Amino acid sequence: MTEITNLNKQWGIKNQLAFDATHSGLVIANINNNLASASIALQGAHLMEWVPTGEKPVIWLSPDATLAPGKSIRGGVPICWPWFAAHQDQVDFPTHGFARTVPWQVTNTAQRSGGETQITLQLDSASIPPKLWPQPTSITCQIIIGKTLGITLTTFNKGQNEITISEALHTYFSVSDIRNISINGLHDCPYLDKVDGMQQKQQTADITFVNEVDRIYIDTKANCIIHDPGLLRRIHIRKTGSESTVVWNPWIEKSTQMGDMGSEGYLNMVCVESANAAHNLITIPAGGKHQLNVSYYLEEI
Repeated sequence: MTEITNLNKQWGIKNQLAFDATHSGLVIANINNNLASASIALQGAHLMEWVPTGEKPVIWLSPDATLAPGKSIRGGVPICWPWFAAHQDQVDFPTHGFARTVPWQVTNTAQRSGGETQITLQLDSASIPPKLWPQPTSITCQIIIGKTLGITLTTFNKGQNEITISEALHTYFSVSDIRNISINGLHDCPYLDKVDGMQQKQQTADITFVNEVDRIYIDTKANCIIHDPGLLRRIHIRKTGSESTVVWNPWIEKSTQMGDMGSEGYLNMVCVESANAAHNLITIPAGGKHQLNVSYYLEEI
């Protein structure tokens, strides 16, 4: 427990932010202020929960999620970096990169003037497996917990050559029933349909769900809204530094094969991921940086 004691001494905020550990040793930052509560695993800088005060959870975490060192967590906001989906050359490299399953370090915490709680975590180049990513690179994830949830992922190129990455904030949103919600903001947007062999198609209306959906909407900076009449709310998704949006729900057959999705878990989640994926890769010059920024907030209906 020495690590937890040190974290609380250096980075804890009285009555607002405290660190603890699961029985398996996963270190968690728990935030509870007047505006919202949240929990963040230091492994992967992985936000697992965000609940604005007086509201139902906005972020979905599987009841069967594995909370253990080195294991990816089903739900929350996994960070896909420095590649999205499978590695294009190395089939044995982990899907969605390695950032979500390695420990990050806390570098800053603060109580903001509006009552929000801020925490910044870093994955430095010294902690990045050189076999998987030999380029000198570091990333930070700043998370702001309040009535609005803000996440900023910043990639720093510390090398002397340009680097190219793909990335995503793979956010799982909690919904009343996937069959009754809709997503707007991507009308007329082209997308790659992963369920249909990556065929390129065009969105012609709001997105609705009657079967598996796995799509990469490309060349889009658009903001999105999840309409959820069952919970009488809209979830607003705003982004900058992102040229792609991924929408995913595994539906029945695929979710039963996952093992950590929970019984009928697919009914209560939808992923709307702010990303740079497919051909929307990001090239960062030597000494440069790139920021992917999202914010989420609720509107009652």
